[in-house]
Amino acid sequence: MSYLLPNPIPWAPLATALAHAEDRLARLDERLGKSPVREAFLSRGHFADACAALRLEGELVNLEDLVLHDAGMDVRAPTHELTHAHTVLRTRRRIANAKPEWAPSEAGICGLRGRGLARGGGSDQQPDLKEPWEPLDDCVESPLDEPLAAELTLLDQALERANRALATRGRTRDPLVYDQGYDEDARMAEWRHVEEETRSLPPLLAAALSWDAWATIEPLEHLDWLGPLLIAATLRARRKARHHLPQLAAALRLVPPQQRRAPDGPTRLAAFLQAVAAMAEAGARDHERWLTARRLLERKLEGRRRKSRLGALIDLVMDRPIVNAALIARELAITPRAAQTLVAELGLREITGRRRYRAWGIL
Repeated sequence: MSYLLPNPIPWAPLATALAHAEDRLARLDERLGKSPVREAFLSRGHFADACAALRLEGELVNLEDLVLHDAGMDVRAPTHELTHAHTVLRTRRRIANAKPEWAPSEAGICGLRGRGLARGGGSDQQPDLKEPWEPLDDCVESPLDEPLAAELTLLDQALERANRALATRGRTRDPLVYDQGYDEDARMAEWRHVEEETRSLPPLLAAALSWDAWATIEPLEHLDWLGPLLIAATLRARRKARHHLPQLAAALRLVPPQQRRAPDGPTRLAAFLQAVAAMAEAGARDHERWLTARRLLERKLEGRRRKSRLGALIDLVMDRPIVNAALIARELAITPRAAQTLVAELGLREITGRRRYRAWGIL
């Protein structure tokens, strides 16, 4: 499929929405640049955007389940949707921790798609393939070493087969899962071409056109959620969001689906810009609320001993959308009973309404 950029750009229906979105996003980014709760804002945003990405695909993932799954403390067997959301979460972290220009680059996209071995993408990048072990020529083997040599030969053969399988991964696809006629490389090249043609436009307008092209072309058969992340990374690379990775999946949920999927292009572009403005406004409100909450909690540290774990608990509840006694106990290296005592001293809000398996958080 192809995508034709509007020529000329329909400035009349987009000018007001573009100016509003540019202003709101710039204000939020500037506020985060000097904020003491910036890291907490980013961490919570990763979780919220991962859940929103699954919601756009029609799947519901509980935020509490995602937090516990990320901590390796599942209370039940993880579902397919939960592991899918965790993949989105890890991808967001990978993009946020990498250099701003990495994700929108060719190497970054290949790495995020799982094609090839891209460098510079954070801790999740794949290592280079190594050649199978080969014995040194000057090693002299005695008769007693023959069984060991045979085992090493079998090991070499297994490593060689594994290397071949890894090298061909991504080129062979199961026809039960993938449409053999779905040319992802050609579609991705078409989307990249559209993105290049928008480089001269304002960053947010270029992002709106890139998102519309992604929704039209659908470059990746099973990774549709990657599009908003790449567009958010482009905004970061173009210095429009220097201090955070915009939550575009969460933003798109703030506008009605009939506007996002309208038959005419200007309505879709305006809906994207309105979504960004709404996301930035909601982010600014959340930031001020969390900043106030942290200041109120820090007042309870007055008069405490240096070894008190209350300060560490404040950092934890600011960093995670939700915590339970087991998670607090593990992160702070204390007992679950001590964790509940600290929670009571801080006066955290219980948000599940349960009498057992309770959880607390700052909403």
